[in-house]
This record gives sequence, C-alpha cells and structure tokens, in this order.
Amino acid sequence: MQRYFITLSYDGAGYHGWQIQPNGISVQERLQQALSTLLRQPIEVVGAGRTDAGVHAAMMVAHFDVPTADDGDAAALPEDFSPKQLAYRLNRILPRDIAVKRVEAVAPEMHARFSAVSRTYYYYLHTEKNPFLRTTSWETHYQLDFPAMNEAAAWLLTQSDFASFCKVGADVKTTLCQLTRAEWVQLSPTSWRFEITANRFLRNMVRAVVGTLVEVGRHRITLADFQRIVESKRRTAAGESMPAHALFLVDIKY
Repeated sequence: MQRYFITLSYDGAGYHGWQIQPNGISVQERLQQALSTLLRQPIEVVGAGRTDAGVHAAMMVAHFDVPTADDGDAAALPEDFSPKQLAYRLNRILPRDIAVKRVEAVAPEMHARFSAVSRTYYYYLHTEKNPFLRTTSWETHYQLDFPAMNEAAAWLLTQSDFASFCKVGADVKTTLCQLTRAEWVQLSPTSWRFEITANRFLRNMVRAVVGTLVEVGRHRITLADFQRIVESKRRTAAGESMPAHALFLVDIKY
C-alpha cells in the first residue's frame, strides 16, 4: 500500500464544508469522486481539517492510499503511474472552484490530520464598500479599535483552553489548543486581516474568536471582560460567530 498527500485549494462558497454530508455537496465528496474515477477503484481521502460550510482554503492537505504491485492486488496502479500526471488529470475533471496543486508519495505513517503540527487561518474584513471583496471579506462600518483588539488577541497566546469559542455540541475530546499567533494586520487604509496559528482548532473557533474581538474593538466589552469570557469556558458568553465567507485556511505545516 502506498500513501499519497494531495495539496489543493478551493472556493468554499458552493459547498457544505470539507467533510462529506448526507444532505449537501462537500469538497471531500468531489475529490473522492474524481480520484475514484481516475484510479478506477474506490478511494477515500482524509483531510487535515474540517472547514465549515462557506469557508475557503488557500491550502488544504489530504491523504489517500492505493494498493501497489507488492500487495498482489489486481487494482494496483500501473508501473507508469505519475503523481504529477494524476494532479494534471484531477484538475481537468474537478469543478473550477477546486484546484489541485500537487500529489506526492509519503511515508505510510504520515497522516494528513494527525501529523500536522500547525494550521493557520486568515479572516478578512474591510471598512469601505467594495464590490470586489464582497465574497471574500466581511464588510463592516463600525469604528473598530484595532490596538485594543490586538491587545486582547495577544492575551489569547497565554491561554490553552478555548471552550468559550467551541460550537455547542461539537464532538471533541478536549478544548485545549496551543496558539502561537493571533494578530490583526492592516492591509490597506480600509482592509484588515486577522492571522491566527495553532496546533489545532475547535469547530467554529476562529469565527467565534473574531466575533468576540470585534466586541472589544467596538468598546462593547473591555479587555477584562474578554478575559473573563475566555476563562468562563462558556460559548454563550462569547461573541457571535462571524460570516464564513471571509475565512480562509491558508497554511498547514508538518
């Protein structure tokens, strides 16, 4: 058996997230269908994460296994199989909102999800009406105090339990995460980006963090209030979940 990593990107607007859903089309489903068609055998892919409905990925990694001739399996790949050629063919049959960057053979113990050591998300916002940003950035006309938001974001790096930002009812064994970056970066006079990196993220976590930081930026809560919200470990205490269209998974490191 040979394991392969596939690196791809996608516009999540037309999908019910990464993971296969019973009542909606997902990115994982589209990728599995394409791989199964080209390799002429059922293929299952395992992703590095589970982006929610409407969330984009500038970088997603998934793995899949295929039998080899050494396995004595009739479904083994032909000897002239090329990962580069597979990437090319995938891009020919996948919809235009999913793009494969590369396919590469990896060691059998490598796992797209569990071998990852960090993931980075960006959340975009702009403060002036712009028709070209409407599908990739959150438009707001609030007067936001970004220095205060960055002070609150920096404090997050001292914490480890983020239950306050986890979707209620999420199936998780622990709400502990190790954050290494959380910062608002100005991109232009009217646009900003929140950059956050951690070893793992809880379901809906980034959008909930941004929503609560916006409350700080609007001066609806103080830094002390923000700290109490995190320490309460109650999702109902935190801010609203921000719109999905402005969130991007941008990097995964192994």
